[in-house]
Amino acid sequence: MSVAPYGALRPGVARGPWYHPLDDGRVQCDLCPRACRLKEGQRGFCYVRRAESNSVVLDSYGRASGFCIDPIEKKPLNHFYPGSSVLSFGTAGCNLGCKFCQNWDISKARQFDRLTDQASPTAIARDAHGNGCTSIAYTYNDPVIFAEFAIDCAVAAHELGLKNVAVTAGYITQLARPDFYAHMDAANIDLKAFSEEYYRKQCYGHLQPVLETLAWVHRETDVWLEVTTLLIPGLNDADSELGAMCEWFERNLGRDVPLHFTAFHPDFKVTDRDHTPPATLTRARNIAHSVGLNYVYTGNVDDSAGQSTYCSNCGQVLIERNRYTLGTWNLTDDATCNRCGHHLPGRFSSEPGMWGSRRRRLRIAEG
Repeated sequence: MSVAPYGALRPGVARGPWYHPLDDGRVQCDLCPRACRLKEGQRGFCYVRRAESNSVVLDSYGRASGFCIDPIEKKPLNHFYPGSSVLSFGTAGCNLGCKFCQNWDISKARQFDRLTDQASPTAIARDAHGNGCTSIAYTYNDPVIFAEFAIDCAVAAHELGLKNVAVTAGYITQLARPDFYAHMDAANIDLKAFSEEYYRKQCYGHLQPVLETLAWVHRETDVWLEVTTLLIPGLNDADSELGAMCEWFERNLGRDVPLHFTAFHPDFKVTDRDHTPPATLTRARNIAHSVGLNYVYTGNVDDSAGQSTYCSNCGQVLIERNRYTLGTWNLTDDATCNRCGHHLPGRFSSEPGMWGSRRRRLRIAEG
């Protein structure tokens, strides 16, 4: 197996190319739009990237908060090898500060003792392959901040015929996008809201870089793209905002990129809001359909009607789905509707995977 491009300089530490020294002695991290300007030894907003010797190093290389085998639908990806299993892992930290984060114990971690699992990219790819996974997902916290580790794992995965999935908020610079997405086969990108005020107040970030990433991935890469919006009652679920978001989506991403509306549960710093009612997800889905989007899904609720895939030409159920379990499969071997012959966009095998809704913890063995 060939040597990965950003292999660790020493245990736990790697250095990518996304930085430049400043005249005042600091170094600027160019990986994400925060452009953190760091003094020697200082950590960025994400916590895992640090200034060292006029460069920026990743301190969490080779370390993870855990490895699990999940259904691909959990990412969520509905048009990327449905029913298959994916080895999922994340590290610690994040480059956004979402008050509602559903994985806050990982993404907001400021102690490396959260990273209890250690493994090399070669070992991760080997064990994913050995356990029959179709792909590896870089998830739980945002893989943008551990890009060197994710890219090295992706290189190792491709050498064994595995696919790579980025589950991300898309908060990445124009400079770093080509390096990162060149190694990914699919991405689910969060579009957290369609409001700059929401991004600024709820996420400590900005909307425009995410929109730019979405449009760039769709237009400039072969990465299979799906998009997720977590709907929080009273914060980002107004009809006017959803309508504007879906209109932007149709203009810039087209009608065939899948969009997932998922339900919020109170967590982290947002505990004064109720769970998202299923009716809100259905309303959002109807708005998206009215704009012309073909593949719109609901998530984090029991809703087979909102989670199944339908032919955009004749309306037949192509993939019956409830949460992470598949039912009826009406696709031909070349991913066309077996009634009318219309092609379903995505990446598909001739038959659905059989992983189901299982979630299995995995220990990666070195050597």
